[in-house]
Amino acid sequence: MANLLRGCVAVVTGAGRRRGIGAAICRALAEKGADIFFTYRGEDEDRPVALLEELRGVGVRAEAMKLDLSLPGSPESLLDAVVERLGPPFILVNNAAHSTRDGYEMLDAAILDAHYAVNLRATALLSVLFARRFEGESGRIINLTSGQSLGPMPGELAYVATKGAIEAFTRTLAAEIGHKGITVNAVNPGPTDTGWISEDLRSELSSKSPFGRVGEPEDAARLVAFLAGDEAAWITGQTIHSEGGFLRS
Repeated sequence: MANLLRGCVAVVTGAGRRRGIGAAICRALAEKGADIFFTYRGEDEDRPVALLEELRGVGVRAEAMKLDLSLPGSPESLLDAVVERLGPPFILVNNAAHSTRDGYEMLDAAILDAHYAVNLRATALLSVLFARRFEGESGRIINLTSGQSLGPMPGELAYVATKGAIEAFTRTLAAEIGHKGITVNAVNPGPTDTGWISEDLRSELSSKSPFGRVGEPEDAARLVAFLAGDEAAWITGQTIHSEGGFLRS
């Protein structure tokens, strides 16, 4: 189990938060033996250092890069750095996201552009650059979304527009690059406690779950690690709604 991804280099964006989904994905992939290269935004330099030490402690190579994914040149810079420091990547996890509250009364061009740059443009450019450069037999692209196709998220118009677009992008990219041996899937982890949920909101969301709780970062990470492995070689073009039976009505 521990060596299923041994020798594979995995790129995970947006892993700067110790309690975040990105960090949990890094841990899950490292436990399967993958070498990890992750990005972070740089608000707290101590967090990526701690995660690097943790990953290296399980016996894999690990590197990190502070990166502003809203810049058009960032995807190419990232993949160049990965190759230079760890070698060609086999797994790409597009986890980084930008999210602010808006709603129809506040939404403007600047808010839309900020969400588009990180949530959609960076994901799309990283994915196609990864595919163009890929020379292996089996590659994986895994995108993170938030269930925008399942129901409304009032007050987050820019976020839902850009994250919802990832589902359509995932389906078509999967069809385009399957001949290269690369699968492309998206994961919707549902409401997940990464440190932002208040007690009142936790109680409200938990009441809508058959399990009586919200998701944990590790729930999403286990699914991503599965999709990264050989067991998921026949799964592509899918958006998997792994929400623990979350009831939206």
